[in-house]
Amino acid sequence: MASSSSRRSCSFLLLLLSFFNFILFILSATSIAPTLALRMPPTSLGWAFLMISSVSLLSSFVGFYSHLTHICFITHASLLLASSAGQLLGMLALFTKEKPSLEMLRSPRDPREAKLLVRLECGILMAMIVMQLGILLLSCVVHSCSVNAEGKIAEEPVATSEMKNRDFDEKMINKYGKWKESDV
Repeated sequence: MASSSSRRSCSFLLLLLSFFNFILFILSATSIAPTLALRMPPTSLGWAFLMISSVSLLSSFVGFYSHLTHICFITHASLLLASSAGQLLGMLALFTKEKPSLEMLRSPRDPREAKLLVRLECGILMAMIVMQLGILLLSCVVHSCSVNAEGKIAEEPVATSEMKNRDFDEKMINKYGKWKESDV
């Protein structure tokens, strides 16, 4: 009964993790649009924001498979941390140094429209950071849950074989009596 409830809670967490990864995928795809709308082809700062969005997009793809193997989990966690660091730096650059960032992006658009797009990008980056940190936390919980479930599955045959050995020993003792070792 306990393993059944833990299996249900683990599957619920897995479903929640998939949902969060889907939201992250949408946010990552959405964050590409303001960068491309500011200037095409992008400047070096624009390419940096595109790379941040690409790594986040990749981490959302890997996140759908992170529960399958240990290596997928490590890759997913690494991508989440890397893209979160990039997003934090990008968000800080846009939020604290808005005017120099606008100058580095060299947008041919109207200044008010460019400012709106930069603020939109900053907002999307903030949402992505929060979502990625939640996904990282939930991924760790799901990974721990799956490792515990695998450990219980691995312990069952050992416990069963130990029980069979004890039963066999007891039958042998009852049938033939105790053997005494002699000190030679």
